[in-house]
Amino acid sequence: MTSPESEKRKVRLLAVTACPTGIAHTYMAAEKLAQAAEALGVEIKVETQGSIGAENVLSDNDVRNADGIIIAADKDVDRSRFVGKKVLAVGVAEGIHHPESLIEQVQSAPVQSADGGSGGAPAAGTSGAAGGGKERSIVYKALMNGVSYMIPFVVVGGLLIAISLALGGDATAKGYAIPKGTFWADVFAVGVVGFELMIPILSGYIAYAIADRPALVPGMIGGWIAGHGEFYDSEAGAGFIGAIVTGFLAGYLVLWIKKFKVPKFAQPIMPIIVIPIVATTALSLFFIYVIGEPIAWVFTHLTDWLSGMTGSSAVLLGALLGLMIAFDMGGPVNKTAFLFGAGLIATGNQTVMGMCAAAIPVMPLGQGLATLIRRRLYSQQERETGMAALFMGMFGISEGAIPFAAARPAQVIPANMLGGAVAGAIAGVASVEDAVPHGGPIVAVLGAIGGVPMFFLAVAVGTLVTAITTNALIDIKERGNRGAAALATAGAGAASSTGTGPLVPEPVLAGAGTGAGTAAVLTKAPAASPAASGATEPQAEPEAATQAANAAEPQPELLAETAAAGDEVLSGYLTGQTVKVRLEAGTKDAAIREMAAMLATTGKVADPEALVAAAFAREDQGSTGLGEEIAIPHAKTDAVTAPVVGFARSAEGVEWGSLDGTQAKLIFMITVPEAAAGDEHLRILAMLSRKLMDTGFRERLSAAPDEAAVLAVLREVQ
Repeated sequence: MTSPESEKRKVRLLAVTACPTGIAHTYMAAEKLAQAAEALGVEIKVETQGSIGAENVLSDNDVRNADGIIIAADKDVDRSRFVGKKVLAVGVAEGIHHPESLIEQVQSAPVQSADGGSGGAPAAGTSGAAGGGKERSIVYKALMNGVSYMIPFVVVGGLLIAISLALGGDATAKGYAIPKGTFWADVFAVGVVGFELMIPILSGYIAYAIADRPALVPGMIGGWIAGHGEFYDSEAGAGFIGAIVTGFLAGYLVLWIKKFKVPKFAQPIMPIIVIPIVATTALSLFFIYVIGEPIAWVFTHLTDWLSGMTGSSAVLLGALLGLMIAFDMGGPVNKTAFLFGAGLIATGNQTVMGMCAAAIPVMPLGQGLATLIRRRLYSQQERETGMAALFMGMFGISEGAIPFAAARPAQVIPANMLGGAVAGAIAGVASVEDAVPHGGPIVAVLGAIGGVPMFFLAVAVGTLVTAITTNALIDIKERGNRGAAALATAGAGAASSTGTGPLVPEPVLAGAGTGAGTAAVLTKAPAASPAASGATEPQAEPEAATQAANAAEPQPELLAETAAAGDEVLSGYLTGQTVKVRLEAGTKDAAIREMAAMLATTGKVADPEALVAAAFAREDQGSTGLGEEIAIPHAKTDAVTAPVVGFARSAEGVEWGSLDGTQAKLIFMITVPEAAAGDEHLRILAMLSRKLMDTGFRERLSAAPDEAAVLAVLREVQ
């Protein structure tokens, strides 16, 4: 007769873990799920999708025999291979902090459907597993997906246009243009293609992130229509705002169509023929006849309204034109202001175009400057896009700021508008003139601007206002997010506190089958904090517990002797020179600075301040506080000339924003050059992350009396 325990062991689960950076959280979640499965008597195989690529990949045979799949990820994971299986999707933090709950919940998770329906995924923005963890909202993922695919088109198109204008352009009465038939005219045309594709790419990949491949065609075609006003009798297209609208409309329309039941014979043609045709037709006609009409109306009436303001205050008119120029960067509001100014040039009124010309470059210049002023607020990709935006701004290409506005509309668009209004107002007060329908510093350099000093002053002040305002708004948002996370963590900690202290193993480690080594740790952990465990006679058990622990764990004397054999561990990236058994810093920022200074003593850090800035920027993408009193700040930057790893221990703990509310006491700092060859450092980080889930390893690391003993413990990471 089969026992209940053996029946339970027949349950076979699969899991996929992934975090946006693909480093520590990915592997910690994998290790936690594996530990929980072992304790609960469940078989599990975990695929990690980290920076070094997918490891322990799930085969077709694995999926076929699985009873359920857990996806613990903060980025998109392809679920098409899991059709017909129970799928539970949550954030990666849930895999770290509530693995047992996930294993229990996946048994009753919905089945992944063939049409791409999400099996077991919580609704966008709602709670995932027990414990309050959340999966990234579908809206956020979709928008970021579209922006990431759009950025190369913006950069390539914008830079080609800027280069061709710089080397082959002339300022004429008809505008700043390149003579037809020349080499640079062809380069300019290629750049225009990049800009033409930018809008449909944004729309298409937003739709793709929501409803997969069937939504790509309606999203792209809808985006193309949004960007071309001639479809709905408007002189200006709807720009990137219109593309965002069509992207979400296409995605959710396709999701809705997928819900319809169709005969089995029609199912194969649904995603490749029926859904794309129906969704594309419906969305396109909806945009042309319903959305397009208001856009054309706005364009016409704004132009009429501006015509009635030409006799009003130059400051007011300049500020208003600057606001409009900055609002949608190529959309109907922007084009209304631009064409209004350009149309007055022929009448001899060049001051209105002068106001527009001053505001046009402010958005890309301001966003580019913002990434230089507060680098830690931006990812590496954003900083690179910022440099391209600066270059585009010099040539009056306002679209260079679109990636920033699309990614953070609530912060970037108001900052752009404020800077544009300031630039336009200053140009209006100074009666700056522009003889050609174009803007940016290049026009002044080529002699088309009247009142050059005031023009540059207007551009400079507007740019500075935009940059400072953008960073201030982003900083306020980040502080708000951190505060909300801290409150949520405090509430979760209060609700789940057991008073056993941070090093007492979670229930996942208390199950059968964990081995003698774990058993020794389980008896030792309460002894370290008898008051917390509720013991009334703390002297009775600790001696026996210590003896049992000592039998299973290396002694400090042995550790020191082992360390004497060599001073390098983790492939030589960490040495005695980069170990500090007592960290002085009391805050996260100070800790990063202190550890960067320690790493600089190796001679492998060319610019300590740049290293600190890179580490800060990584923290702004998401805290590297992993819970369990661990933090692994890391940075990929040319401020270091070779990979180097540091370790420090904080007796009091440092607040690191960990989801479980614990303060970081074991802190590793991983730094590698941008062009670091191979993925060895990522493999070591993956192994380190897994090893740190071992309670005994953490205790040995905490108890090591000196640097040599720390190195000996770290040699266990293999």
